[in-house]
Amino acid sequence: MGKMDEMIVVAPRKHVFHDESLTFQGVVSNHERVATIMNRINRHFSEMRRGNAEEDETYKQPIPYVVIRKGNDIYAYERLKGGGESRLHQKLSIGFGGHMNATSSSDFKEMLETNTERELHEELNFDPSFIKGTKTIGLINDDENDVGRVHIGILSVLDLAEEATVTVKETNQLSGMWLSVHQLSETETFERLETWSQFVIDILKKAS
Repeated sequence: MGKMDEMIVVAPRKHVFHDESLTFQGVVSNHERVATIMNRINRHFSEMRRGNAEEDETYKQPIPYVVIRKGNDIYAYERLKGGGESRLHQKLSIGFGGHMNATSSSDFKEMLETNTERELHEELNFDPSFIKGTKTIGLINDDENDVGRVHIGILSVLDLAEEATVTVKETNQLSGMWLSVHQLSETETFERLETWSQFVIDILKKAS
């Protein structure tokens, strides 16, 4: 079975954004608005073949997007030429996560936690005992391009203790590094960031 035949979690756009009354562009971090949209996803999510979902703009695919932070530094990674999609080569990102699969739980929040843990385990080496906490701080939406129109990011920050070490598992595809929010905000670096990561840096700058 190819990756496009995988069954993933989706939710109808009209329900996620309450007939567009809750629509936003970029990142929303208002707690009440985030909670409202998350509750609507919880009430209306279902499963769909990924290949169909990628072509159907009437549905949104929830994507966990986890930023790993240690003090003032963010764990960023570069997509190398040995990786998959060529359009992403040499791009920088600060978010880890991917498409969600349904679990035995009918609760979206529990499903989100299970999928997030799986994605982090698949992509990174680090000792979970160094996790200080994880907090959902916002949602990401980008309706200005074809890829963004069918996804909605669930933005979380995972804080690690200072002594923690993190490495990427797919070293032929990714190269990881710690960078401060200030370094990531510098024009040359910022312009290499994927769109979602640029949205997130703007939020982290305001919070710092």
